[in-house]
Amino acid sequence: MQQFKFLESLVDFEPTGFPFLSIYLNTEPNETGKKDFDVFLRKQFSEHGSVLEANSSEKESFDADEKRINEFLEGIEPSTRGVAILASSGSNGIFKRYEFEVPFDENSFRNEERPFLSPLLKLFSKNPPFIVVAADTNHANIYLFRRGKTVDNTEIENTKTNRSEVGGWSQMRYQRHIDNFHQQHAKEVIDELAKLVRDESIERIIFSGDQETIIPMLKAELPKEFEGKLVTTLSVNVDAPEHEIHEKAKEALDEFEAKLDKEKIDAVMEQNYDDGLGVAGLEKTLAALMNGQVQELYILSDFNQINYDRGTVRTILKAYEPGEDTDLPDASERELLIDEVLKKGAQVADTIRFIDNTDLLQTQGGIAALLRYQVKGANL
Repeated sequence: MQQFKFLESLVDFEPTGFPFLSIYLNTEPNETGKKDFDVFLRKQFSEHGSVLEANSSEKESFDADEKRINEFLEGIEPSTRGVAILASSGSNGIFKRYEFEVPFDENSFRNEERPFLSPLLKLFSKNPPFIVVAADTNHANIYLFRRGKTVDNTEIENTKTNRSEVGGWSQMRYQRHIDNFHQQHAKEVIDELAKLVRDESIERIIFSGDQETIIPMLKAELPKEFEGKLVTTLSVNVDAPEHEIHEKAKEALDEFEAKLDKEKIDAVMEQNYDDGLGVAGLEKTLAALMNGQVQELYILSDFNQINYDRGTVRTILKAYEPGEDTDLPDASERELLIDEVLKKGAQVADTIRFIDNTDLLQTQGGIAALLRYQVKGANL
């Protein structure tokens, strides 16, 4: 649950009888430079609102949400590319909204009993926060990027040194002095980095700078507890524009994540046997989620590639169904079923990874999990 702790109230939400609106908007400008998500939204509000009984408490809740949502959207930042809104005025005034500098795949409007969280969970999982340390021997910028946006930029500047200032017999001693100064600079940079990593629970770090000078110094000062967080190093100059640093770092991070996906899936498949700590297929994964066994959940980004046996899934859902007031989705309702799977994952798993490479999971039904422990007789 740690990965999605901030969504706990939505993940655990139980129906109240009022409409619950789950809205995801791609707010990127169109080919003419204008944002046209409002056209989509007006149509959806009209269609969904027209089927509600006039003067009913449900219609009052819906209308209140529509007003509040439109007011919020009038003030979104120009740089925003994706907006998520989860709202139900009748359910104790729930109104959650999130702005991102990365877009959602498509516009989506859902009016149901529960929040629909799949798009939000996917966006957060596929855009983890990461830090880039861009440095030379006297200057450094530490960037914290979160979902496409710089949320912190710490600049460190120390006195410049010139290796050619002193010659003759004193050169070697002066050289040692310069090296010590540079190492002290590297230590200050890493000290600032360590504070940010701990405060923000960062799992991905990238160093950028000269590979022969500052990068080895930064690595030498990096605490052992952070060594596994260092993804790669880049040869981008410290004075490069922020957008260039972000672009190069994101490319390197995507490459790293793709390689890690393969390693993780291979590890799960090695454990995918009776009494092993790996399960594959929606049926076994769903049962393990219901049992609270799942430590890491892996699922294809393209939900249309996820296959399962409806009869088996119905049996599992029936076995774990908590009661009439909180009925789980029918096995035939693919989107709602997968949304329920992801909510369970957000509740019990340490992490959820969305896999873009269909080859990694397609033969396993598009979903797999690494378990914390095995329950004897739990396998289907």
